[in-house]
Amino acid sequence: QVQLVESGGGLVQAGGSLRLSCAVSGIMYSINRMDWYRQAPGKQRELVAAITSGGSTNYEDSVLGRFTISRDNAKNTVYLQMTRLKPEDRAVYYCQALVRVINGYEYEYWGQGTQVTVSS
Repeated sequence: QVQLVESGGGLVQAGGSLRLSCAVSGIMYSINRMDWYRQAPGKQRELVAAITSGGSTNYEDSVLGRFTISRDNAKNTVYLQMTRLKPEDRAVYYCQALVRVINGYEYEYWGQGTQVTVSS
């Protein structure tokens, strides 16, 4: 069973920074893409940032230049460094991982979410 555990959310003032972490554990062969999504109240879940196993990244336009996604393959962990936070960044942040398990198939797994609140 593959599990994703997020940490690092909290309350921060506008302009501040937070670093989210997501550790993947369980029996698996490899982790391909790792993503961060967010869902604000009353809105659909949206992709914030993604990183491939090779380190290629892409970002949602509103976070470009402010957020940085990275991964530590030795620790099976993905990070989201968030700087210059704005009130509109307030949301529950979820990590997702595309994992190849021992049967050879790839599945998407989700974390439980971590709340980020930005006060103005």
